Amino acid sequence: MSTESQANHDLMQMIASLHDVKGYQELNWEGSFSDYLHIVERNPRAAHTAFQRLYDMILSYGFEEYTEHKKKITHFRFFEDPIDEGKDALFGLDLPLMKLVNVFQSAARRYGTEKRILLLHGPVGGAKSTIVRLLKKGIEDYSATPEGALFTYRWVKKGIDDRGLVFGTAEEIPCPMHEEPLHLIPPELRDKILGELNTKLSEDQRVIIEGDLCPNCRYIYRELSRFYNGDWSKVIDHIKVRRMILSEKDRVGIGTFQPKDEKNQDSTELTGDINYRKIAEYGSDSDPRAFNFDGEFNIANRGIIEFIEVLKLDVAFLYDLLGASQEHKVKPKKFAQTDIDEVIIGHTNEAEYKKLLNNEYMEALRDRTVKIDIPYITKLHEEIKVYEKDYGADKVRGKHIAPHTLEMASMWAILTRLEEPKKANLTLMQKLKLYDGKSLPGFTEDNVKELRKEAMREGMDGISPRYIQDKISNALVSDVGGRCVNPFMVLNELESGLRHHSLIKNEEQKKRYRELLSLVKEEYEDIVKNEVQRAISADEDAVSRLCSNYIDNVKAYTQKEKVKNPYTGQDEEPDERLMRSIEEKIDIPESRKDDFRREIMNYIGALALEGKKFDYKTNERLHKALELKLFEDQKDSIKLTSLVSSVVDKDTQEKIDIVKSRLIKNYGYCETCATDVLNFVASIFARGDIRERRGQS
Repeated sequence: MSTESQANHDLMQMIASLHDVKGYQELNWEGSFSDYLHIVERNPRAAHTAFQRLYDMILSYGFEEYTEHKKKITHFRFFEDPIDEGKDALFGLDLPLMKLVNVFQSAARRYGTEKRILLLHGPVGGAKSTIVRLLKKGIEDYSATPEGALFTYRWVKKGIDDRGLVFGTAEEIPCPMHEEPLHLIPPELRDKILGELNTKLSEDQRVIIEGDLCPNCRYIYRELSRFYNGDWSKVIDHIKVRRMILSEKDRVGIGTFQPKDEKNQDSTELTGDINYRKIAEYGSDSDPRAFNFDGEFNIANRGIIEFIEVLKLDVAFLYDLLGASQEHKVKPKKFAQTDIDEVIIGHTNEAEYKKLLNNEYMEALRDRTVKIDIPYITKLHEEIKVYEKDYGADKVRGKHIAPHTLEMASMWAILTRLEEPKKANLTLMQKLKLYDGKSLPGFTEDNVKELRKEAMREGMDGISPRYIQDKISNALVSDVGGRCVNPFMVLNELESGLRHHSLIKNEEQKKRYRELLSLVKEEYEDIVKNEVQRAISADEDAVSRLCSNYIDNVKAYTQKEKVKNPYTGQDEEPDERLMRSIEEKIDIPESRKDDFRREIMNYIGALALEGKKFDYKTNERLHKALELKLFEDQKDSIKLTSLVSSVVDKDTQEKIDIVKSRLIKNYGYCETCATDVLNFVASIFARGDIRERRGQS
């Protein structure tokens, strides 16, 4: 055998060995109706309804509960998209998603919502279609697992019917609507059979048999019953049950319908149409075997159907939708109403929904609709995750995104979605921080809850994540900034794009959005100033010495003792100037200094009782105060402002290089953006020095 042939043979063997034959056989299982009944006895989920299966699927990934503003919220892990490693992961929508899953649970238990159209409503770019895409992907994947297995059947000729009265020229006829095999049990026997099956099952596991056979299967069942003089066991002998895997690509159990222009809309797209080739064989266009039950409602049976922009549907389609939701029936051309079992979910934007509310002819649709609002994200850290997913280091090649770039873009997006607070002592930026879980003096969880309640439309307006993504993309491909993209490049893109933004209604709104960009730039200044300050004062030994000195003085002060001067050896009064210079950095007023100092000593005492040693890093406020004090003491020796004049002596340059290396190591900067941010902060300090000198003169 030649080397090339051997290599080819090895590859073939590798493919054969990697191919899961046993898994394939399980997914393509076939058996008799009796075999299927045994499966249902062992695993009742096999016969679950579409809503039960969807709810089971979501729960199969697990969930966790947490409390936010005194409200218990459930986070379902399924919406992190574990199937595609987070490709369609959803962030900041736990509350609306919890409401959606509650609807699924209610429908699974037959409490009434199974007879409704689920309508996801919200602003453009708010993840409505992503939610439905996730649900379709999830139910497809779940159907290939042992827990989510479901089954359908086909009719097999078995040597009878030589005249072709039932099967015609076909050897077998699959159920065109992938029906539940239990539909083959005569209606008069179902209660007794279900009584046996459901005896030991919980409410969530109970098997339900609703609906009749599709016209095609009903015809074959009727004709075979005549052939066998009503012997049901002989009729069922023609049934071959098989496992089915839901698949949107193969149009099995998952359907999608998108409105077209009015001239091209045809309701047969939903309910199927006549197969004219078969009329010659069966002799009539009203013979169910001459009909293609391949409309979106038909093929989505047992699964889920998505209506994209559902409220743009022609009125003729809406009639089909009403029957499909309330009665679980559709009306194919020339046939009786046909039972379906599927989750009907649509999505629409606010403009279309307002039309629905104003249209008195659409009352029936409104009455059969469960609306679930999907707003924009209003938590900063959740919005950041949206862009980190698309612009993380693993996605963006050849460009470095400077720290806080995505954060500033996210901050502006959130600010555009928030309503101005009615409290006079609260700014919009403070409101954003409260929503993000930060604590502010004078504001409790009850206050945040109240803020949420008074802004009922919050998150339904504002800037879409798509706009932010477009502008980040523009900044990434721009020649400005070389190999690094900083916050100002993205903020400039966001501002320039406002001139041509198609969804901004008026100049007043554009003006407000520009003002919010200024707010974000001010916040960025504060953030990077603090970051550079921390990098300058990152000498842990120096912070530790300062802390030790502060604690010695506080201890002496609270216990009304004196402090021993380490240099002179003399006992002295506690250094009030030192203590206040540190406390003022975190806005501890003179009137509260005694309380703060006692808190520190009580904290140290509590640690000592537990056998633990005090570490300033565990007290965030004190840590921040010590760093700011150290920065104030050191900034003049570093002469950061000299960067602005470009005249830097060797000693200063060495110190600046140390600060730059800390920014790179500890804060995620690259050489370019570390230099840029030092120059930017130097210019801020320079402006401050100029203002200070002018004030003195």
